[in-house]
Amino acid sequence: MKQFFEHKAPLGEHLIKLEVLTATELETALSLQKKWGTRLGDIILAKGFCRAYDFYSALADHFNCPFVDLLKNNPEPSLLNTKDLAEYADLLVMPWKKEGNTTVLAVADPSKKVIDFSIERFGKDIDFVITSKFDIIWLLQNNADDFFSKSAVNELAERKPMHSARQVFTNSQLVGIALTCYLFVLFVCLWPVETLVVVNLLIAVFLLLNFGLRAILTWVGGDRSIDVKVTQHMVDMLDENTLPTYTILVPMYKEAEVLPALTRALRQLDYPLSKLDIKLILEEDDTDTIEAAKKLGLEGIFEIIRVPISQPKTKPKACNYALNFSRGELVTIYDAEDKPEPDQLKKVVVAFNMAPDNTVCIQSRLNYFNANENWLTRMFTLEYSLWFDFYLPALEALKIPIPLGGTSNHFKMKVLREVDAWDPYNVTEDADLGVRITQLKYRVGVVNSTTYEEENSQVGNWIRQRSRWIKGYMQTYLVHMRNPAHLYQSLGHTGFWGFQFFIGGTIISALVAPILLGLYVFWLITDTTVLNPIFPPLAQYLSLFNLLFGNGFFIYISMLGAFKRHYYSLIPYALTIPAYWVLLSIAGYKALWQLITNPFYWEKTVHGISSYQTGDEQEVEK
Repeated sequence: MKQFFEHKAPLGEHLIKLEVLTATELETALSLQKKWGTRLGDIILAKGFCRAYDFYSALADHFNCPFVDLLKNNPEPSLLNTKDLAEYADLLVMPWKKEGNTTVLAVADPSKKVIDFSIERFGKDIDFVITSKFDIIWLLQNNADDFFSKSAVNELAERKPMHSARQVFTNSQLVGIALTCYLFVLFVCLWPVETLVVVNLLIAVFLLLNFGLRAILTWVGGDRSIDVKVTQHMVDMLDENTLPTYTILVPMYKEAEVLPALTRALRQLDYPLSKLDIKLILEEDDTDTIEAAKKLGLEGIFEIIRVPISQPKTKPKACNYALNFSRGELVTIYDAEDKPEPDQLKKVVVAFNMAPDNTVCIQSRLNYFNANENWLTRMFTLEYSLWFDFYLPALEALKIPIPLGGTSNHFKMKVLREVDAWDPYNVTEDADLGVRITQLKYRVGVVNSTTYEEENSQVGNWIRQRSRWIKGYMQTYLVHMRNPAHLYQSLGHTGFWGFQFFIGGTIISALVAPILLGLYVFWLITDTTVLNPIFPPLAQYLSLFNLLFGNGFFIYISMLGAFKRHYYSLIPYALTIPAYWVLLSIAGYKALWQLITNPFYWEKTVHGISSYQTGDEQEVEK
């Protein structure tokens, strides 16, 4: 049998001989190799000691193989087998051309595994050339983008249509909605006062129970014992040799201006660089950001993934597409403006090691570096502090589905692929995925590490973002309530009712709040008695309790969220929460309108508009 990849002197010495590497750089790389436990070439590229083209040219000479620039010598498309595309991307190998009966394969990572795969697929009559891994990734996208794109869009919808939001309303749901509307109109015509009293009581009881759930979540979330506490000592005790490869997905669209700060933040992560697999996920028509990324001359840990234009044009579709080229054992998502704490990845590894085997996702906490910019950023910071420091840990402890945050959720790659990743038709794909994996008896944990984001400081931008989130909650509720009996069976009593009031309650509260507020303001101004018939004593007491206790309760727990974060300067702003709810209701009705008229439209949130753009999180005054 022909022997492949016989090399000359040790690679490091060969690179010095060819003047690709200096002796000092080699010494540094060898030192890091002992510490990180990865191959020398990965470290050289991760540290940016030389250009990828020069390294792979030298690697070809080292193995006595020809070097081929695939961008100038394109492979024969007919040789690509769609069934093997995942292996091509994972092993960094692809068939290049035929020379008689011999299949010549281009490879960036010469290894026994590559040889075994190539023999299995193409027989023993094969040969190899060396090329750059970036050429392979780029050409796989060019030659198989239609296959990858269709898979990213249709995989979940075709394999598990009941879990896909591609169909907004099922026929049974449409019948149910129409029947409910018909009966409501009929009862109003026949028994107007009695019907409105019943509706009034139902809304009041629902809101009361919704308050009750959040009181329980605040109580449970305030118990320090439920937090997954990863200490600095645990992080320091990690052996970097044993750390897994980590894929970081960074979906971006028209955000070229934040690229330098983003790449700087990712380089500062306390994790072996040679074990990072960072994907800058850029839309094909976003030529400005693509060119800006190319001009940065990024190290080998960064790869540009160019997503073909297709519908729906959403973040989950882009992430699904990038998964085809991802090689990590763990994977997370960061948004373009994110600034994760440097030790976050290590804390997540520790958290997975501490967690039960069925834990497939660890959610990091989210907060804002521009919290003190204006009233809106302060209110959103109060909300997020409550959400991630109280609600999510409590939801996990009570086994209620966790609506994941859109960033800094860390997954086991194998399981993420098994569950068909994200729903490209759901515009709040993270919330949907959290519910879906809980139904499959997997577990989500929360870790004590924070990613700082840029909070929307402009009302219009905030409403665009929040209406998309609420629309996604509506999609998630409709999808998972297609078969309520199955949802109840898969989630159990607590999980099912927790879903109704946490996901459903968020939607209903946003929609009914302006109606109730309008009735109250109308009564307050006019002192009218016209509403008395629909507010009998029981309804009146419940509504009054909800108005006073409900508002007071949310103000109080928002103060708790700020107190737990030591954001003492934000505490007085909790008194203005009722005004913040007005914005939530505006976003809620916009979401409802878009659910009917344009369900898959992804409203772009503009980043980089904050005056707090220093590259480091701004400390909230304590």
